[in-house]
Amino acid sequence: MPCGVVCVRGRPIDAVVALELAGSVTVTALICLAEGFHRSSYFNVPVVCAVLVWLNGMIFARVLGRWV
Repeated sequence: MPCGVVCVRGRPIDAVVALELAGSVTVTALICLAEGFHRSSYFNVPVVCAVLVWLNGMIFARVLGRWV
């Protein structure tokens, strides 16, 4: 929830950091759920999510770099 507030109300560069943090927390939660359910096939989603969060941050930083 706090990351969402910063994304909406913060400066653009702070919003990118909050978005990265929210992605990291989500990936960690998904990994914990996969381990808790003892299903190795559930690890695919957090791995893909981690790659997408990283790419998403790079794209936003590139776009925001033009205006900041």
